[in-house]
Amino acid sequence: MSMFCFQCQEAAKGTGCTIKGVCGKEPELANIMDVLMYQLRGMAVYNNMAKKEGLDTSKEDQFIFEGLFMTITNANFDHQRFIEKIREGFEVRIALEKKLEESGISINKDELPEAAKWYAYTPGEYERKAQQVGVLQLSPNEDVRSLRELTIYGLKGIAAYAEHAYNLGHIEQDIFDFISKALAATLDDSLTAEQLTALVLETGSYGVKVMALLDKANTTAYGNPEITKVNIGVRKNPAILISGHDLRDMEDLLIQTEGTGVDVYTHSEMLPANYYPAFKKYDHFVGNYGSSWWKQKEEFETFNGPILFTTNCIVPPSKKATYSDRIYTTGSSGLKGSKHIPNRAEGGRKDFSEIIEHAKQTQPPVEIETGEIVGGFAHNQVMQLADKVVDAVKSGAIRKFFVMAGCDGRMKDRDYYTEFAEALPKDTVILTAGCAKYRYNKLPLGDIGGIPRVLDAGQCNDSYSLAVIALKLKEVFELNDINDLPIAYNIAWYEQKAVIVLLALLSLGVKNIHLGPTLPAFLSPNVAKVLVDNFGIAPIGSVNEDMKLFLN
Repeated sequence: MSMFCFQCQEAAKGTGCTIKGVCGKEPELANIMDVLMYQLRGMAVYNNMAKKEGLDTSKEDQFIFEGLFMTITNANFDHQRFIEKIREGFEVRIALEKKLEESGISINKDELPEAAKWYAYTPGEYERKAQQVGVLQLSPNEDVRSLRELTIYGLKGIAAYAEHAYNLGHIEQDIFDFISKALAATLDDSLTAEQLTALVLETGSYGVKVMALLDKANTTAYGNPEITKVNIGVRKNPAILISGHDLRDMEDLLIQTEGTGVDVYTHSEMLPANYYPAFKKYDHFVGNYGSSWWKQKEEFETFNGPILFTTNCIVPPSKKATYSDRIYTTGSSGLKGSKHIPNRAEGGRKDFSEIIEHAKQTQPPVEIETGEIVGGFAHNQVMQLADKVVDAVKSGAIRKFFVMAGCDGRMKDRDYYTEFAEALPKDTVILTAGCAKYRYNKLPLGDIGGIPRVLDAGQCNDSYSLAVIALKLKEVFELNDINDLPIAYNIAWYEQKAVIVLLALLSLGVKNIHLGPTLPAFLSPNVAKVLVDNFGIAPIGSVNEDMKLFLN
């Protein structure tokens, strides 16, 4: 095989991509990503040594979480950016080793895993090295491999959310410490299956912690999300479409486009930016254009203006695409041939002048739909409606809540989630977060006594809000177990941020989660059995079968 990757839901044949990634990732890029991951794991070994001695590891921590984020599915397709990152990694690692030696720390390299000994290779040797450090080579035992990868993919999700919080000045050092500890542990051949399973669950608990940190960062900076009607039509000005998840980038763009005659629209996972009070003051912030990430090939064509990717969810454009030269990336995202906007200087803002000038030369967006969608039901807003919600449950007006959070994707079998939402009885409410919402957030599902039947908490990281809501309801109803609530979990997944959301829910004691449209390819039969036996994890079935199961 020319590559191997099975980290996302669309892994070829349900086992793994071996010729080219379904996401669009070429084999050479996949192999270089493997090299970066190997480097990050080796660096984590040294980083842990430095942490134990009380040395400053801020530079190394940042390199590790940025590197992890770059390897998330659909985040970065720029071969050269990875080469540069690996070269930077050599410099960071060598400086770290020197810092350890200068501090009098003796390093017995014979006792270190091979990844911690690995230094420099020329660019031409990267792919050859990748054949030795891919997931199959490093973990030949499928159960060990499954548990290690489950931890690594959870860490990628943690790194993504930690980076967003970091960009807003919110840091919890123990999160960075855990990332290094857990990464290094994935190289430790002495760990038993039980110890690796415990590491997976610990990863989930840090998922809760990092999502709480990001929630604090976002709401401190921009206020608590509030119930908002979001325009999905267009105006007649040239515009920029912003996608991804980073709200600091959203702020920088809105500030720099103010008064320029250029409008700003959100796409896909940036939709929830419309719910934050701090962004509503901008008259040129129009609303949301289009829908889920996988429809961008059609929607970017009609938008006409430039598109800014702040994080993952990139679909490489085809050779026939007319919008290729209108794509800009920033942060951990990247696309070969597209302009990359550098990180902001400390205390400053990113320079979006080039994309703004580009926008001024383009035609206004073509209108593809009209109307409004409603969102903004994060935990603070829902708690303000708590009495109304509790009364509706007690009176029987609301029979059950369905958590249908997570990811959307392009495969036909995801129609299941639209059909499931349409089939739900009118006395049920959907709690959602993430781009999975696009399967049903524009359906005319109505409300229950003024409570919309789709309560959108926000981005995938706002799944934390859904957990907070559940824990609060458990307290209000004086229940001993969160699983006694009238809440069912029917979650869609696609990439690694969904993995950490799943692990976070498991760490909170949530059981009987249905996961789809397929179970992860990286779960070995034995590891899948552990999740089924201990947590009641189950795959989705047909809409009719699952409806009967959930409602009975």
